[in-house]
Amino acid sequence: MEKKVIIPVRPPLREYLRKHRLEVKLPLQYEDLDRFSQSVDLLNYTGEPTLWQTIYYDEYERDFVMKGLCQIYALLNMGGDYSALEHLEVARIDYCLFGNTRPFRVRIINRLNDNYDHFYVKKSDANRIYGLELEELLSPEKVRYLVDGTTLIEEHIAGIPGDDFFATKLDDIPFNQVRMAKEFVKFNERCFVRLLGDMRAYNYVIDITPDIEGSQFRFRAIDFDQQCYEGRKSFYLPQFFKENNPIVFLGIELMDAKAVRQYQLEERALIGTRIKVGNRRVRDLLKIISEDEISTPEKTRQLREELNEHHGTHRFSKCKRMGEVLQAHLRLALEKEFHQSLG
Repeated sequence: MEKKVIIPVRPPLREYLRKHRLEVKLPLQYEDLDRFSQSVDLLNYTGEPTLWQTIYYDEYERDFVMKGLCQIYALLNMGGDYSALEHLEVARIDYCLFGNTRPFRVRIINRLNDNYDHFYVKKSDANRIYGLELEELLSPEKVRYLVDGTTLIEEHIAGIPGDDFFATKLDDIPFNQVRMAKEFVKFNERCFVRLLGDMRAYNYVIDITPDIEGSQFRFRAIDFDQQCYEGRKSFYLPQFFKENNPIVFLGIELMDAKAVRQYQLEERALIGTRIKVGNRRVRDLLKIISEDEISTPEKTRQLREELNEHHGTHRFSKCKRMGEVLQAHLRLALEKEFHQSLG
């Protein structure tokens, strides 16, 4: 698959962001962080290199960058209240060449208790912003992000990366394994309904919450670049990525078709409820995305044909843009005759 091009944030989407206070004036831009002078490989806890590099700045750049990043953290997490800035400090900045938006990951530490948090500075991309907003509106999760021009700020989403989780956590009691498989079915359904693509194991995390008996598991997307962009239908179904085979096979072993169907219906019902609750905001977003050019005509044509075949319908034939395909798919997904199986 070729590398995804960055889609610009056009005026209607930018106006939507302003309306909902998601576009703010930031104290520094992505390009300011790009002026680092040195970098070293960031090693994981076993001493092996990761895809990240820790970066350093010359002295004349450092104060400006560090102060600006602390202010961004306050904007993202404290509504712009700078009263706690005297306790905050940038502990480390990491840079990743892997990924379309070439992210910077910033670690902020609170000197009062040595507790730390992270956020990301990325290049803004319309598909990613639509993905973040749809995550906020249609999923059980909440996400915080801010935009200023060509700069995107995102909160860190905590959890165990999917590939690490499959390597270390799948060997559990049967009760927990059923819960894992159930949540993957719901995650698979959620991605397909809202057309979020490329959910390989390293593009989502699993959040584990201890419960009265066993644990609760939540699959959370962390990469939104492929919102309504690719043309292959299977690209929007996590079940078809080989990286997800461990949890797919576990689900096939532990659940029958009736149980899978139940969990799909549950997730679709929740999406329908969220659409109704956030009716005005969802409607405004879908109108903007349906008029935006966020993919190529070739990819749009391919997806609408594959979805027509998949659902046994012709309702996608008139869709000229990816946003129109999304609207048609959301409508279809909420109808009783829609069904999708895990297998």
